[in-house]
Amino acid sequence: MPCRSSIKLGGIYQEMKGQRKNSRDRISALPQDTIEKILTLMPIRDALRTSILSRKWRYCWTTMAKLVFNDRNGNEEIDEHKFVKAIFHVLLLHKAPILEFSLFVNSEIFSEIDQIILHLSRGNNLKKFIFEILGTDTYLLPRSFFSLQGLEYLDLSYCTFELPLMYNGFSRLKTLRFCDVSITIDMLFQFLINCPIVEEFAWLRDYWIDMEITEYEFVELFKCLPSIQVLEFSRLYIKPLAACGMPHKLPISLPHLRILVLGVCFVDLSTVLCVINSCPNLEKIKMEMYWDHNKCLQQTFSNLHDIQDYLGLKLDHLKEMEITSFTNHALEMEFVKLVMANSPVLKKALVELDISVSVDEEVKMLRDLLQIPFPRASPTANFIIKRPKNYYRYRN
Repeated sequence: MPCRSSIKLGGIYQEMKGQRKNSRDRISALPQDTIEKILTLMPIRDALRTSILSRKWRYCWTTMAKLVFNDRNGNEEIDEHKFVKAIFHVLLLHKAPILEFSLFVNSEIFSEIDQIILHLSRGNNLKKFIFEILGTDTYLLPRSFFSLQGLEYLDLSYCTFELPLMYNGFSRLKTLRFCDVSITIDMLFQFLINCPIVEEFAWLRDYWIDMEITEYEFVELFKCLPSIQVLEFSRLYIKPLAACGMPHKLPISLPHLRILVLGVCFVDLSTVLCVINSCPNLEKIKMEMYWDHNKCLQQTFSNLHDIQDYLGLKLDHLKEMEITSFTNHALEMEFVKLVMANSPVLKKALVELDISVSVDEEVKMLRDLLQIPFPRASPTANFIIKRPKNYYRYRN
């Protein structure tokens, strides 16, 4: 007759065994939509590998609504033919609508990319499309790209496109980001006019696309963005405007614009002030400074005069200002003072110094601010001056 202790131990063993079994099945017992969300957070290669876990997991990946393909896996070299084959394999076996699709490639597999975009356009379910291609030649988006009529979010990098004759626009598009996209200004206008509800627009330059626009073109650009709430311009798009002579204020108001991100050369201060003065409900300004030293000596005096013209600037809703690459030039400091003197609800003003600013220059700047305090419309505004995180690494 077994003793009580052995019976007790046997019961505990059976209980632990049952708990282990339940713990193994806990993830598999999750709702299908929860499993799909988990899979979307994993690299696509790992998501595909879950098919070997069990019968239930075998085809879970085929209903993922979000697909991300990236051939830049750290230092590991990925064979482009295997990479393309994997993409086609996933698309052919995929059973559910694809709502988000991201593709990052270094190879010039242009014809294969054409086929991928054509496949996506047939379903007409895609809402978010992120595409970045790096190569020696520029990739031209195919005509099938313009059939993605359900797009709400579009992010394109290092490519070009030409509008078809029967271009109907993207009526649902709300977020648009161009980085080094080769496009003429007239084509950009035509593109934007047919995207009537765009709320976020970023027009950026990384290193290889030049774009110069006149004062007239600059104003027309804003006319194409009646619903804009978040606007970001690369410094290299704004810089050429300095020679055009901007008006004190745009002929149109931008009442919906809340966040303005600018990379600016401060010899072009009139452009910056013109845009800010046309945004009555602006809540955040973020700017990265840089200097065109060939023009600075000629332009500084006139730009200081520009600031005097904006003493009545109204920034009644501005809560945050952030400036990076700050060199403590007189023009930059005058701009900071102007904004803080006209922002009654400002909560935070952050100035990040450029790596070229020495410790002695920083001490002198702080001493000057203490000796000659400037007016602030918001008594609770937190004024912060700091160095970039990588300052000492650059110095060493």
